[in-house]
Amino acid sequence: MAESMRGLHRSHRCTEVSSANIGETVTVMGWVQKRRNLGSLIFIDLRDRSGILQLVFNEETVGAEGYAKAESLRSEFVIAVTGKVEKRSAAVNENLKTGDIEIIATDIRILSESQTPPFAIEENSPTKEDIRLKYRYLDLRRPDIQNKLMLRSKVLRLMRDFMADEGFLEIETPILCKSTPEGARDYLVPSRVHQGNFYALPQSPQLFKQLLMASGYDRYFQIARCFRDEDLRADRQPEFTQADMELSFVDIEDVIDVNERLLKYIFKEAIGVDVPVPFPRMPYQEAMDRYGSDKPDTRFGMELVDVSEVVKDTEFVVFKGALEAGGTVRGINVEGQGAMPRKKIDKLVEFAKGYGAKGLAYVCINEDGTYKSSFAKFMSEEEMGALVAAMNGKPGDLLLFAADNKHLVWSVLGALRLEMGKELGLMDENQWNFLWVTEFPLFEWSDEEGRFMAMHHPFTMPMEEDLHLLDTDLGAVRSKAYDCVLNGTELGGGSVRIHQSDIQEKMFELLGFTEERAHEQFGFLLDAFSYGVPPHAGLAYGVDRIIMHMTHTDNIREVIAFPKVKDASCMMSKAPGTVDEKQLEELGIAIVAPVAEEE
Repeated sequence: MAESMRGLHRSHRCTEVSSANIGETVTVMGWVQKRRNLGSLIFIDLRDRSGILQLVFNEETVGAEGYAKAESLRSEFVIAVTGKVEKRSAAVNENLKTGDIEIIATDIRILSESQTPPFAIEENSPTKEDIRLKYRYLDLRRPDIQNKLMLRSKVLRLMRDFMADEGFLEIETPILCKSTPEGARDYLVPSRVHQGNFYALPQSPQLFKQLLMASGYDRYFQIARCFRDEDLRADRQPEFTQADMELSFVDIEDVIDVNERLLKYIFKEAIGVDVPVPFPRMPYQEAMDRYGSDKPDTRFGMELVDVSEVVKDTEFVVFKGALEAGGTVRGINVEGQGAMPRKKIDKLVEFAKGYGAKGLAYVCINEDGTYKSSFAKFMSEEEMGALVAAMNGKPGDLLLFAADNKHLVWSVLGALRLEMGKELGLMDENQWNFLWVTEFPLFEWSDEEGRFMAMHHPFTMPMEEDLHLLDTDLGAVRSKAYDCVLNGTELGGGSVRIHQSDIQEKMFELLGFTEERAHEQFGFLLDAFSYGVPPHAGLAYGVDRIIMHMTHTDNIREVIAFPKVKDASCMMSKAPGTVDEKQLEELGIAIVAPVAEEE
């Protein structure tokens, strides 16, 4: 039977008890991690969020009834124990913060009993993730998960402290918003009062934070919940947390300055890492050309090399066809891997095909300087020598090439570079390479839509020196956008916003918005801007991604208390689920059953 804790008060968490408390009587509460019965003595490892503390029960100090309760304890029982702090009678446990002390119990209450859990509550559990997520409330008891979530809490507090000291006001923006479908899909919420109409959950507080700038709150900050109905990956969730900010009367340098100091502060205070500032900067075009990625991992080399000019006269049909179609031929040098077995190279070819490549050309440079290649027979000795020289190839190196349109080649070689870097252990997890990627294209072409789309959003300011290109070459227009990248992950991004009405109108026109449609979707913002709006800029971080890096975790679900899985469902609560017919009637919604496909 569970007992009441009436009259009891927890005096310490487990690891708050130390040798400084020897001789004192304390009351601790938590979960039974382990029980060891030595006949006349029972040892209990008590666990709470702070760590483990050893309790000792003997009949002389706790009484017969108390000793019997101790005998009945099982893993995950919740108990309250009062006792005296003493120096450990046995050897000190160097692995525990409390390893030099123990509590000699004088009283015990069993506050709650537990069934046998489906997996052991321990660090680095080997249990399959789907089982852990089904019983997430148990998984959250594991010390490694608790440490990650406690670090998350600390980081958010540090952010708030820093931003307040910098003059930012924390202001909450609405969760129920108007749908503005430019970008990822919205999550829609039906209105009962306005049947047939829908709210959208915010993909970001973008419009509202710009309105706050128009309202004179010149430094805004928010820990914001955001929602995007898009396919999931290891670093993406349908609902996530942003550290969101907007500043007035600033340009790029001001935003970068405050954010470098913010990151330096939280990394030092949270995990003791000294981040050197200022961060390096790299234009988008350079990042793509060198690394095949707009979020490059600069901890290792293996950079892309454009060999289009070198092979422009080749008869090798793969290279020739790509160049004749206006494409490019580029490669990476995987140093020291020239002896890679053919079977492994074939796997790399399949990997490249997964990113859209038709294949992958390779050259293995033997130790004697000869070549083993998938295309050597189509090239002269001089051509092959020039190609190897362009790649800085040496005996023992493996050269990998992709040939196609520029964006596909970037994608394939960028992914291949990361794969090889991971496989060869070139990514030092204790190295913190921050980087600003700047000068993103303002527009990107969408084959699906058959038009140019805003790469970020319609309120991003073009670089002033590119304004004249808005009438002649949209693909060449650069934006005043910037992403903060850490070790190949985009931590956050932002931009200087458009505050001039003529440029904003031009932007909407170029994106295919009629004046009527622009006002239908963004009228409240455009109206607000007609009453005087300051120049402003902002940025938002993915909090979950920052914590992933700080904890050296490669799965975002490990740093979120109750995450969703790849199909955006919750394995614990079984959300999303069906609702009562009555609820649907109140909303004026009918469910149309999917039509079965004919065989």
